[in-house]
Amino acid sequence: MLFPVYWMVNASLQPAGNTLQGGWFPSHPDFSGYLTALRDQGRNLVTSLVVALGSVVLSLGLAAPAAYALAQFRIRGVNLVLFGVLLTQMVPSIVVANALYSVYNDLGLLNSYAGLVFADSTAGVPFAIIVMRSFMLSIPREIVEAARVDGAGRLRVFRAVVLPMSANALVTAALFTFLFTWSDFLFALTLTTTGTVQPVTLGIYQYLGAQTDHWNAVMATAVLASVPAAVLLLVAQRHVTAGATSGSLR
Repeated sequence: MLFPVYWMVNASLQPAGNTLQGGWFPSHPDFSGYLTALRDQGRNLVTSLVVALGSVVLSLGLAAPAAYALAQFRIRGVNLVLFGVLLTQMVPSIVVANALYSVYNDLGLLNSYAGLVFADSTAGVPFAIIVMRSFMLSIPREIVEAARVDGAGRLRVFRAVVLPMSANALVTAALFTFLFTWSDFLFALTLTTTGTVQPVTLGIYQYLGAQTDHWNAVMATAVLASVPAAVLLLVAQRHVTAGATSGSLR
């Protein structure tokens, strides 16, 4: 499973030319591919980062209060709402992309950062709701009720008690929303028609056809695009595996 990753790194350090003739190990590493990748794809990497961070902020901003309400409030129709949230995960992305293209064309959101953020959040919001609601269900009601007895309103309880206790859930939802957005190709291909706003996934796709004689630059771009996701996974793995209330009941 890791061999393609190794070959991607190995090919990025080979001299420009046909990668099929490259060695199994870069005995004389050539970093010219990275210089070319940064020159040609640097803007696309920044675009992907802006869109991914924007999608994380929007998704968590909508999903956190929704998850809290579905977990802690006694309201009717909770199961129906949850079914609707799960149903959105079953709709193929190409269907959503085609529908959004028509709407975006009317609203002037094509080829825009906001358009990509909204589109990618259609996958991030329902996933974040499901993850955070599961964590918030495990928060003891006694803690919430104690805060209410001390005079805190629902909003303050949510901000000062529930969110800090749900830090691991927030990190988990943020991480996977970032990964969804960072690796998105379908929305980027459908909702951008010019090169003004182009994520790195689409940049690699278009780069591939123009740089078939410079595979080191293509592979270097792939390596650079993999670094943010790999770093986030390493940094956040402790939060992903930890329990939501591991530190609140000590």
